[in-house]
Amino acid sequence: MVGLAAAALALNVPALMAAQGDSAPSWHAQTIGQALGYMLLFAAVGIATAIAGYKLFDKCTPGDLHREILENKNIAAAIVAAAVILGVCLIIAAAMVG
Repeated sequence: MVGLAAAALALNVPALMAAQGDSAPSWHAQTIGQALGYMLLFAAVGIATAIAGYKLFDKCTPGDLHREILENKNIAAAIVAAAVILGVCLIIAAAMVG
């Protein structure tokens, strides 16, 4: 019960700060340099996380998916790998936007 109350309070911190007159911290860029910096930061984090998600999926499945695609030319394995990468990227994009 205490954890639920703490989570509700944590979710309302920006609203509480706005009610007090303080502005909530924002990721909105003020200059073109900041916008480019944020874009590069988010791109690097997104790509690194997508690669880590693919590698984690490869470790959780039997065999070596990367070798199966490159050496054995297994198209079904390539389709599964593409689906995993797209799925991870959708999750990453949703996390970055919201």
